[in-house]
Amino acid sequence: MKQLMILTVLLFTLVPGAFSQEKTKREIKGDKCFFIYDFECAIRFYNRVKDGQLTTMGQRHLAESHANLAHEEEAEAAYAALIARSEGVVADDYYDYAMLLKTNGKYDESNRMMDRFVAQQPGDLRAQSYVANKENYSEYESSDPDYTLSNLTMNTQSQDFGVAYYESNKIVYSSSDNPPKLIRRKYNWNGQPYLKLYVAEVDNGQLEKRKCFDKKFNSKLHDGPATFSNNGTFMAMTMNNPKDKSPDKVVELQIYTSSYDGEDWSDPAPFVHNQASYSVGHPYLLADGNTMYFVSDMPGGFGGADLYKTTRTAGGAWSQPENLGNLVNTEGDELFPFVDETNQVLWFASDGHYGLGGLDIFKSYGNGTSWGPVENPGAPLNSRYDDFAYVSNGEANKGYLSSNRADGNGSDDIYSFTSTAVQQKEITGITKDINGKGIGGSFVTLRDENDTVLATQTADGEGRFSFKVAPNKSFELLGNKSGYQEGQTSTNTFGTDRVIEADIVMLREKPTVTITDTNAVADQTRTMYLNPIYFDYDKWDIRPDAIPELNKVVAEMNKNPAMEIELVAHADCRGTNDYNYELSRKRANATLKYIQSRITKPERIKGRGLGETKPVNGCACEGNTASQCSESEHQKNRRSEFIVKK
Repeated sequence: MKQLMILTVLLFTLVPGAFSQEKTKREIKGDKCFFIYDFECAIRFYNRVKDGQLTTMGQRHLAESHANLAHEEEAEAAYAALIARSEGVVADDYYDYAMLLKTNGKYDESNRMMDRFVAQQPGDLRAQSYVANKENYSEYESSDPDYTLSNLTMNTQSQDFGVAYYESNKIVYSSSDNPPKLIRRKYNWNGQPYLKLYVAEVDNGQLEKRKCFDKKFNSKLHDGPATFSNNGTFMAMTMNNPKDKSPDKVVELQIYTSSYDGEDWSDPAPFVHNQASYSVGHPYLLADGNTMYFVSDMPGGFGGADLYKTTRTAGGAWSQPENLGNLVNTEGDELFPFVDETNQVLWFASDGHYGLGGLDIFKSYGNGTSWGPVENPGAPLNSRYDDFAYVSNGEANKGYLSSNRADGNGSDDIYSFTSTAVQQKEITGITKDINGKGIGGSFVTLRDENDTVLATQTADGEGRFSFKVAPNKSFELLGNKSGYQEGQTSTNTFGTDRVIEADIVMLREKPTVTITDTNAVADQTRTMYLNPIYFDYDKWDIRPDAIPELNKVVAEMNKNPAMEIELVAHADCRGTNDYNYELSRKRANATLKYIQSRITKPERIKGRGLGETKPVNGCACEGNTASQCSESEHQKNRRSEFIVKK
């Protein structure tokens, strides 16, 4: 299934001088085949190289060629020979060999290779996922009775995968089972025709009356998978760029869009974020068609293919792509995004997170703007083969996925599933004082049992908040607002209740500053609460819960024209010293800008950033050692403080 990743199709030419003169002629010929994805040809030439003369790179290409063609035993032998070499073996060789061993059902051997990978790359997100989850393998392998899978009768011996819902009772999918032609173009990788889009009707869970979706989207190379807005008037799809003439001789995957006017689809238009130097593909549109999740190997990601998000403005422009972050993305490949909007669950496939083998399907709960740690739903959704392209209906009780598992018809097949699993529950509550009165505008943070922040929210005017969360988990809720001490409560979603109530009690903070009112009778004093304001991790924008505190400072300075204040901004210890100093400086400037624009004689308030040098607790990071502090403890250090100088 590797050919379905956000990789590329190579033109049938090569860059001159691309091969070292130290290689034999047969290895050079094998390389030429390898670089145009003709792996059968590559294997033939590599195997003709005399023992001991194949370079380490050639041995790696031989192993990859067998793996790409699902020659499991031959690939395993080739990888074993590769890692036995004394020179040129890299960390990813151990990782690739470990993934192959797992697909072959050799889990102990796979773990030994992963241990060697972890020893060389402990900071790699794939290594961290392995260390955190390897004890859960038996749990993932146990089949979940909430899911029932069925192989569809319409599957062929060719590739059939990537379902998208279309109209009321149809689906659109990709297939290489193309009708016979006088001249049939084939993809070098697997010898099958290029992928095309088909539409079929749903009948009792099966797909019937298959036909070509629309000849307008039938190019000379790959077409599909596709995605549609709920009203069926806008679509996005993956295609090869047929006009690619870039110097690298690689035809990248790109996204094209089309609109339906009630009678016909418009000609495919290139997505604004397409580039000849990298690939974008596997789009998924939310119901309104104005938010798109997609996959790309663009620069600046975590490695391999990452998941991104972009939103279309009222003027029709697509926003700058936003990487979904390292809770979702890894140095491996993350592919085929799907968002269950009803339950706010992101589903995707990955070979970077720890799984049963090959690509596994993963899910992440979120709030539409951010996504939490990923979960592996285990079998039967996943197997030791490639499992990907999960989609479900609005209730998440029916859907489809794609897999090349052993019980299929051959290559990639589409499976339907039914589910009785509860996808999400809801935590609701009120931020309130000790007398039970709601505290409106509080900033509420939701985090899991590992102190990972899952979501944040500003409570409404009566202090109400709610979060969609995963079932059978423990959570902690934190409430913050200027003038109040931080409130905290714990809850969980075990049991049968779909809605869990959890209020947060917040106590008034004690006065921090007593000042003399220069506009009052001499020596008359009064108390002013002058509390710090807080910032989100790695950000410097003013949060909604900070505005009341800043407005209080503004009011006091306008009431007392002689008052002078110094503000000092800080960062928590995560990140380098230089980075945190610059981050705190930006926080100081943001705070200054807000106050100075609202007071007379703006020069009366000055500010500076101190980085991570003045924590209010013991949350310091020493060298390469990560702090063990909770997120709420780190939050106390991400602050701007006010000091009355005069």
